[in-house]
Parts: sequence; C-alpha cells; structure tokens
Amino acid sequence: MSIAGGVSYALDRAASVQSNAVQVFTKNNRQWCGPPVDAADVARWHSQRQALGIVYAASHASYLINLASPQEELWQRSLIAYQDELVRAHAYALPHVVLHPGAHTGAGDAAGIARLARALNQIHEQTPACADTVTCLEIMAGQGSVLGSTLAQLRAILEQVDDRRRVGVCLDTCHAFAAGYDLRGAAGYTRFIQEVEQWLGLETIKIWHLNDSKGTLGSHLDRHVQIGAGELGLEGFRPLINDLRWEGVAMLLETPKDATLVDDALNLAQLCALVEEPSRLPPGLRNAVAPPIGQ
Repeated sequence: MSIAGGVSYALDRAASVQSNAVQVFTKNNRQWCGPPVDAADVARWHSQRQALGIVYAASHASYLINLASPQEELWQRSLIAYQDELVRAHAYALPHVVLHPGAHTGAGDAAGIARLARALNQIHEQTPACADTVTCLEIMAGQGSVLGSTLAQLRAILEQVDDRRRVGVCLDTCHAFAAGYDLRGAAGYTRFIQEVEQWLGLETIKIWHLNDSKGTLGSHLDRHVQIGAGELGLEGFRPLINDLRWEGVAMLLETPKDATLVDDALNLAQLCALVEEPSRLPPGLRNAVAPPIGQ
C-alpha cells in the first residue's frame, strides 16, 4: 500500500479493502536513505493498527539496494541503505523486511552469494537492537545475474549468514513460476512444497506474495498481473490458499493497482472465493463476492 501522507496511512488503505495484512515501504523506495523516522507517525501507526484490526505488517526494502554487487561503492551504499531499512522497520515494530537478494553482475553466483552474506553479517553486527526484525530474502524470477531464483541458491545464502534467526524467505508465486517451479494444480503444488521442505524447511518461509504471472513457466519474466489473469490462473492458487500448514503466515498481494484500490478488492475477492473454510478469512472478507473470471 502507498505511504502517501505517512507510513501509517497505509493501514487505512489496507482496511479500506478489508485486508488485515499490509506491506509498505518505510520511505520513498527510489531513495537510498530516508528522512528521520517520524515519531508522530509511528505513534499513529500503533494506534491505527490496533483500531483497524491490522494483524500483520511488513516492509519491502528499496529496489536500489544490491548487497551482492562486486562494485565496492555500490555495495557500501547498499549496506548503509539496508541498515537504514532495518532500523526504520524496527521503529514501526515490523517483524519482517522483504529483500531482493541482488545481482552479481558478472562476478558469478558464488561470489555474489558470499558478498550478500557478508553484508548481512556486518549489518547484523551493527544492529543488535533490531534482532527481532527478520530479513526475508525473496525468491526471484531469475532474469540476468539476479540471485535467488532457486531454492537451492536461497539455502546457500542462508547457510553463510552467521545468525540464522535473523533471516527467512519470502515466496512469490509469480517469481517462483517464472523461475521454473510449476505450482499449478494439486500435484504441481505438492512437488513444489516438497522441494521447499527439502531445501529450506517450511519454518523458514515467513511471507507469501500472491501474484499471477504474465510470463510462462520458466520464462524468467518478472511481471505481475491480476489474480486469475495470468499463466497461473485462478485455480493455480487453490492448493496454496487452502494449505493449513501456512496458517498464520502472511499472504500479501503485489498486483497492479491505481489509487482507487478497486483491483486490490477484486483480487482479494477472487482469492477468498477459493477458501474452503470461510472462518479462516479475515472478518471483513468473509462475504467478499468474486466477479466472474475475465471481468
């Protein structure tokens, strides 16, 4: 959700579409470091979150950050920026920050992984007060030299982080599908989750991003589209949305939208229509009516 007017106003926008979970940028995501944390906005965040029934909130780190970069200047700048991201998220008591693993830009996977892990270890050493805000490395679609498009690679990154309590994984349905993991149907979903369990362990998964994919399976195209309007299709989300092993794990939309938030409401309704046990839905979404596919 947009943070126009202040980070806390994302809560009001989430509540307006009856969501009880939200993801935010804690500053302008096109800036390396933001202004000082606004204490008044933090206070409003805590009061509004309780008043509006938002039970979960996370932040997403700036897309500018590349902790896997072999270029020293960019790496140092990214390190400072991500430390700032953690401090800001901690101020809002956010349990998770989603981070793109970054790109090695020709240095090779092993070098990029080592570079990323080294950065995280340094940041962790410098931010002991933020230990309860966990970095969630996001699975990526696999374009170019971007890291994190396989579960094995995500595990390799995690294994080089000294304090494993401070890292987890965010699974994005569009990214995973574009990277070559076919989540569609009960059989495909079961195979994928078996791989997740094998390489990472289910407890490592802290967040899901639910997005349909414009690109075909294995296309490496990172292009999110509305739920049911892409290659995954509406039914592609049914096994995931009804898997009780993810009870209590946040599921968030990163689908295209405009200021009206109409598309968010429609996407939520499409997903709610797949839930077999309505009592599992947020109270405001239990009567959500999904439009016919294609509308």
